[in-house]
Amino acid sequence: MAKKPSTHAQPRPDTTGRRKTPDPRPALHQDPHAVRDRRERVLEVAIGREVRALRVHLGITAAELAAKTGISVGMLSKIENGQTSPSLTTLQSLAGALGVPLTAFFRRFEEERTAVFVKAGEGVDVDRRGTRAGHQYNLLGHLGLNSAGVTVEPYLITLTEESDVFPAFQHEGLEFLFMLEGEVVYRHGDNLYRMTPGDSLFFDADAQHGPEELVTRPIRYLSIISYRPHRQSE
Repeated sequence: MAKKPSTHAQPRPDTTGRRKTPDPRPALHQDPHAVRDRRERVLEVAIGREVRALRVHLGITAAELAAKTGISVGMLSKIENGQTSPSLTTLQSLAGALGVPLTAFFRRFEEERTAVFVKAGEGVDVDRRGTRAGHQYNLLGHLGLNSAGVTVEPYLITLTEESDVFPAFQHEGLEFLFMLEGEVVYRHGDNLYRMTPGDSLFFDADAQHGPEELVTRPIRYLSIISYRPHRQSE
């Protein structure tokens, strides 16, 4: 009996001999529009994430933590992935092995998620290194301790006729610039970038950076700095 032709479309082989151009878009590891399902909001998931975070912070493998607590590796994996509700005895064993109080596992579940809203013109003027060069810094909000463990500082920076160049900023973390008004030549390391409204620059702030040439003033741009705060020694 003759076979019936498949109704499914078959991919056509590439007969051109040309190499496929790789996708230039960066691979993002997080969907900014994703919505967490209800399972991720329950206590078990919050406990599991805290157990994993503490274990990774101490540099302990899952097998090592399992051996210290007498829990199987499979059960520990279920706990860290929020797939089971650990008993109080199990949590006490984990707390002892990780060197934290039992209440540490509930921190993320009880933690308040904050937001900062700033009306137009109501940011806080602050002094930074560039203030002496006439740079005006308007802090638009601040999130300190948060679940991501990252401090973020958004500034509206204004450079006027009285401002001077200052291409010698250098600090830890990452910085993102978005031009709103004027034109500036901005230095990062050995590279110069001519920026006009709508342009952006994202960089490692550990390299020297800052305005190299103030072309058209006034100049206004957003500067968003993010960094991990230093842990205080106990």
